[in-house]
Amino acid sequence: MALAAATGPHQLVVQTSFLGDTVLTTPLIAELAKRGPVSVVVTPASAPLLARNPDIHQLFVYDKRGADAGLLGFRRLALRIRAPEPREGAPPAIAYLAQRSARSGALALAAGYTQRVGFEGSAGQTLYSKRVRYREDRHHAERLWRLAFPEMDTSAPLLMAGAPSPKLFPGDAERAAVNALLGEENDPRPLIALAPGSVWATKRWPYYAQLARALAPRFRIAIIGGAADRSEAASIANFSGAQGVVDGTASLSLLASAELIRRAQLLVTNDSAPQHLASATGTPTVTIFGPTVEEFGFGPLAPHSISLGLDALACRPCHHHGPPHCPLGHWRCMRELGLDAVALAVDEVLDAC
Repeated sequence: MALAAATGPHQLVVQTSFLGDTVLTTPLIAELAKRGPVSVVVTPASAPLLARNPDIHQLFVYDKRGADAGLLGFRRLALRIRAPEPREGAPPAIAYLAQRSARSGALALAAGYTQRVGFEGSAGQTLYSKRVRYREDRHHAERLWRLAFPEMDTSAPLLMAGAPSPKLFPGDAERAAVNALLGEENDPRPLIALAPGSVWATKRWPYYAQLARALAPRFRIAIIGGAADRSEAASIANFSGAQGVVDGTASLSLLASAELIRRAQLLVTNDSAPQHLASATGTPTVTIFGPTVEEFGFGPLAPHSISLGLDALACRPCHHHGPPHCPLGHWRCMRELGLDAVALAVDEVLDAC
């Protein structure tokens, strides 16, 4: 990882939320790096996403549910990320609380950051020295980027126009892993990536196998995901009956998955982390929204992308993340979003590219 310039204020970004949130925090990190060194606190799961990011001076891993759990782990991390002692004439150290939690605010306070910037309405807002309005009608990447400008008029309709895009930095190891997975086969079909998984069961569209079968005559299929998605990937490959289905679940790191998505013509995904990997690589995306909606601010950012959902369903949205089970027991938001609608969206995106 390259070190950012050591001039300017010392800055800390605390982002210990989900994988997608970490990806969407990279525009904020890039903005702050123009001003001085940026240290970042992330979870063990998210840390690999920021490998080789040239805008990060130092990366700290906070295993808040494991080795760093409890007060002892909290205090240990606060000492590790301690703000530098103030020097006469030097700008104050600043912490940016990208996660709206009281623990993040308390961590920055305990680490000696006299300037703490976070979102208005957060659980820890009383611990902030400056508060930025949380705009529900903005993409989350823009909301996070706006933390760098606490004095900005938040009513301005930026809509990402002035914000940098999310960025990830796969290296030689990730490129080699994808090369090995794709193999030497001279397959003339364009590559389409499918990401059938999600931490939340109600966000998993149930017809990926049927979609793979429909696309296989024209496209080579790559399946993206983690270890928990391996059985689903095998089912998709078996059902499609297609030669050359590439299974990247569990075998690729997060950055290698981003590299594979970068090489694809298109990604079809649920409202989950791979969508944000595609936003960082500029890969057009068809995103399937069930219990959640794009209006929450977590839609795709790559050009020509399409978001699908049953807008007329009165019970949508039912949850900000996606409940473990449908509250009404019918799961219509996913069951009734059929193969034809998604296949049509795939063709529409490809035609526009």
